[in-house]
Amino acid sequence: MVSRRFVQCDVFTSVPTKGNGLAVVIDGEGLSDEAMQGFAAWTNLAETTFLMSPTATEADYKVRIFTPAREMLFAGHPTLGSCAAWLRSGGRPKIQSVVKQECGVGIVDIDLSGRIPAFAAPKTTVAPLPDDKLKAIMSALGLTPDRILRTAQLSNGPVWQVIELASAADVLAADSTKIRYPQFLGVGLIGAHAAGSECDYEVRMLGASSGMSEDPITGSLNAAIARWKYGSGEWQRPLTVAQGTCIGRSGRVSIRYDSTADTVWIGGQTCFLIEGTLSL
Repeated sequence: MVSRRFVQCDVFTSVPTKGNGLAVVIDGEGLSDEAMQGFAAWTNLAETTFLMSPTATEADYKVRIFTPAREMLFAGHPTLGSCAAWLRSGGRPKIQSVVKQECGVGIVDIDLSGRIPAFAAPKTTVAPLPDDKLKAIMSALGLTPDRILRTAQLSNGPVWQVIELASAADVLAADSTKIRYPQFLGVGLIGAHAAGSECDYEVRMLGASSGMSEDPITGSLNAAIARWKYGSGEWQRPLTVAQGTCIGRSGRVSIRYDSTADTVWIGGQTCFLIEGTLSL
């Protein structure tokens, strides 16, 4: 057993315990795949990350991301939480105000220049949502065609089956117990709040491989949706998305688009709740 620095934090919220929890093993060097997967299953959080020295020369650190069941190439709240933990443990980026994280999809930039840290959304493949998947989701949730505005299958590492509903109320009314992993995986719902609301949209991610009824706040899903929406021209301005409402969370995702660089930025705050060491 080796003593390793460890933190547990809450991402995409300014209120501790109201975001998406993340375990970060800061000293992740030397652990086998089996050990990392086993520890992630033990924490029983949506994701657990392990930080290590980068293999890419331009990167500041490398991260590996595990759910209790599998490794992920990329995920949003582990990106922001891991970056915050790396900085808190004394990490210093090679380029001022930009952290370069190496992960399964390559190098992801995290912008530290603003009030809220934000990662650059990876490129996203947009395709039609296959009819059989759409029909299965509609049947499980009892959705009717008149409440569905748009659908797409999005891929930015994970693959998402996304359905845009007529309103945020429709999103909040969906019964998450009807969409369970592994029959379903990565079902994203989005709907607009009324004009003048605190948040512009409500998002939910059902069919989480973590075994939870739904993911509290999903940065990678929001990133894929933002790429889709800004890319189609439907979104033009900065937006705030709420997630986790149905399970008592206060997730807030800040989204903006830099048209000059064709970059979508996904921002969120991180709160630290536990800091210490573990033996692994």
